Amino acid sequence: MRIATWNVNSARARAERIGDWLDRSDIDVVAIQETKARDDQFPASVFTDRGYEVAHHGLSQWNGVAIASRVGLDDVRIGFPGQPGYGDPEEREARAIAATCAGVQVWSLYVPNGREVDHPHYAYKLRWLEALREAGVARLAEDPEAQIAYVGDFNIAPQDDDVWDMAAFEGLTHITEPERSAFQALIDAGFDEVVREHTPGPGVYTYWDYKGLAFPKRRGMRIDFVLASPALRARVTGASIDREERKGKGASDHAPVIVALDGADDRPVDRQKK
Repeated sequence: MRIATWNVNSARARAERIGDWLDRSDIDVVAIQETKARDDQFPASVFTDRGYEVAHHGLSQWNGVAIASRVGLDDVRIGFPGQPGYGDPEEREARAIAATCAGVQVWSLYVPNGREVDHPHYAYKLRWLEALREAGVARLAEDPEAQIAYVGDFNIAPQDDDVWDMAAFEGLTHITEPERSAFQALIDAGFDEVVREHTPGPGVYTYWDYKGLAFPKRRGMRIDFVLASPALRARVTGASIDREERKGKGASDHAPVIVALDGADDRPVDRQKK
């Protein structure tokens, strides 16, 4: 089985590209973030026309998460226990959805950005991550053999070589010690990050800003991850980042991240053969 995560930065704007990528990628389950659509606006046919079941959670033109699966889509859950809200009044945003796909509970997660270190959104980000950790700890205590994948855009660069230049991020979010500690706390809770060992850095990124020719200049960040519970971790045999999908007109600013289970091919399909 092949599981992918991809921040598409607007499912409606990227619908044709998403469909083309599905046609050539041979992905069984894909978790989507930043759909930027309400449920009634989400282009579900892009998935259903290709044999995928799809579940989407979107409340406005911001955020939005989805899971599409061709191996079953059961027990769909919106949000996780204890997930905090934001704003006044405080409301839970469309940042987390889960479904069980061929026995694996896949969570599509769009972690809050944080905006600025002294912004209320930064404190919200840390609360959100702590609540996710607590939910994961409780789930593994309930069933240590549960196969769980926390996948998505974590908006954190856990290591210095996960950004193109640490000096350029001085005083900014994504690299601060509290954010990195929150990411490490998820790992300490039992959710191993399973992509890096198959895609070692430095210079291996999943996101490149649209501004300043960041992609051709290789000025990126690694902020999209797959965190696997112990039972799922044992099945992971490969991973890759489809950097080619960041190229060309109308690309998302993120690249798809693919994880292979049980010996499946972890590489993107060769476009020259399609």
